[in-house]
Amino acid sequence: MKSQNAPALQELAQDFREALRHSVYLVRRLDADGELSTAQLSTLKMLLDDGVRVGEIAKNLGVRVPSATEQIIKLERAGLARREADPDDSRAVRVVLTPEGRDAIESANRRRNAVMAGILESLTDDDRRALAAALPVIEKINSTIQN
Repeated sequence: MKSQNAPALQELAQDFREALRHSVYLVRRLDADGELSTAQLSTLKMLLDDGVRVGEIAKNLGVRVPSATEQIIKLERAGLARREADPDDSRAVRVVLTPEGRDAIESANRRRNAVMAGILESLTDDDRRALAAALPVIEKINSTIQN
């Protein structure tokens, strides 16, 4: 039975990937007027909990460690992040948010949410309900990638 579903799943996978690709472009446009790039904001958001090691940042951004390190250096110079010893491994460092970094995220979220709300306002009520219903499924998909 799986072989019968394979073409339909492949088509759904392709359509979903294309929708995600266009969504990435949309998110990048949301940051066009901001002081920080989409990559910088993404990096800062990764640090929201207890900080993250550089290798994990690189993996999440889809870049190599030297590129992630460049991004971190820029954030450190802006006073938005800092490196500190990893309490779980004395040989490693993790990158953590500064209070200014947290403020930058909150400001960017307010700006992004305002722009996105304007976009969503143009949808019909049915479209907004369909989007709201799809969010748990998208989150489920995202959780499989994060683990």
